[in-house]
Order: sequence, then structure tokens, then C-alpha cells
Amino acid sequence: MAVLKQNEEFDADSIQEKVIGIASDMVMHDSGFHLHTTKAQLLYAPSGCMTVTTSDRQLVLPPFRMLWIPANEIHRVNFRNIVAYRSVYFDKSYAEKYMGLGLRVLHVNPLLKEIIERICFWEWSDLKNDQASLMNVFWDEMNSAPEEKLELTMPQDRRFKKISEEWTLRYAMPPMLKDLAEKIGAVEKTISRIFKKETGLSYQEWRQQWRLQRSIELLVEGNSIGEVSYILDFSSDSAFIEFFKKHTGSTPLQYLIKHE
Repeated sequence: MAVLKQNEEFDADSIQEKVIGIASDMVMHDSGFHLHTTKAQLLYAPSGCMTVTTSDRQLVLPPFRMLWIPANEIHRVNFRNIVAYRSVYFDKSYAEKYMGLGLRVLHVNPLLKEIIERICFWEWSDLKNDQASLMNVFWDEMNSAPEEKLELTMPQDRRFKKISEEWTLRYAMPPMLKDLAEKIGAVEKTISRIFKKETGLSYQEWRQQWRLQRSIELLVEGNSIGEVSYILDFSSDSAFIEFFKKHTGSTPLQYLIKHE
């Protein structure tokens, strides 16, 4: 077990145990892009919200979601407010027997939440009999956990890749299409064509998905509906609520209560 301090470095690949867990309360964290060559990783926060960026996707992890990261998957973890950070690393060959190779966002049920918490405070050693038995339950729950699909594909075109990463890392809202066109000197139709080709969404649709992800972060961080509406430039609180319900099937309050 390791309880990490805010700026303490940690190298999972240097540790030999089959299963290792770490825990920390952090704020304003940016891991930078990195990968683990010998370990798969389970990333989860029982409180707070994380944003994870891979080579081609952005994913939001509120407290009811966890991210399975296979070995050698490049990723970057960011958050602004206090997050109860939990991370479990698994020897690559051991993990692949149970979870395969894909990057997956999964729902966290109460049992998984408690098991992850226990693993993160184990001493690092060979698995004892009771721990091995608990790991069997863990893998059963992991393989039956519903997969979540709230993610944002990032454009790869050099004109938009860097600027879209800046919107993510600085939490700066993407501009309206006409403003973006003026800023980079491109035709609006060209921008939408590139976004549609590379992300499956027009620029306007992509921007709306970005707003949805950001709204979940802001709500989980404790911002009111009025504050979220203002930050994300909605015309009114009711316009934000209608937007959120259209994309999630729930009002913001219902969405948070449903996943407590």
C-alpha cells in the first residue's frame, strides 16, 4: 500500500508484486502523457472528478465510473479540485487473463467500490488466501460491470489537435464555429468536414459533447446549476437543464442522485 503525497513520484513498472494499490487526496494534478509497460491500471476516484486523455480520446471519470487502462496505453490524467485518487496496478500477464487489452470505462457498483478501497490499502506482498479469494470476486464483478460510453474522440489534424488539447487542459470552452474559423483562418465547412471525418461528429456536435462532459465535471465538483449554466455559456438555467436531459435522459440533479 502507498499513500502518495501531492507531488510524490511513483513508478508502477519498478514494482514486482502482481497487484499493487495506491491512494491519495490530490488537487490540481496533471500527470502528463505517460504509459506503463509492464502493468495494466484501474483508475478510480470515490469522490471528485478526473479527466483522462489518451492518444485519440477524452474521457470523464466521475465517482461512479472507473477506467481500465491496458499496459502500453498512453494517457494523461488531469483534475482541478480535490480528488480521492485510487489506482490499482496489475501485472500485465495476470491482468490479460481476466480483462483483455481494450481501454474501457466501466460503472462502479457498491461492491466494486469497497473491493477497490480494500486493495488500495493492502500491504504490497504476494496475495494471501483471503486476498486471492477477494480478487476472484473482483474479476467477476469487473467482467459484468456495464460499460459506459461518455467519451469524446479528439481530432488528429495538426490544425486542431493541439488547440483541442488546450481546451481540455485549460478547461477553456471551445469557441463557436465562426469564431474558430476566424481564429485559425479556415473555412467553416472545412472545419466541420475534418471534424466529421476524424471524430464522427460535426464541429457543432463535438462542441456540444465537450460541454456535456465539462458539465458533469462541474456538477460533481459541487457547482450549482446556475454556475454551470454561466460557465458553459447557456442562455439560461432552463436551457442547460434541457440540454443535459436531452443527452443523458435525466436532469442534472437526477443524474447525480441516480449515481450516488
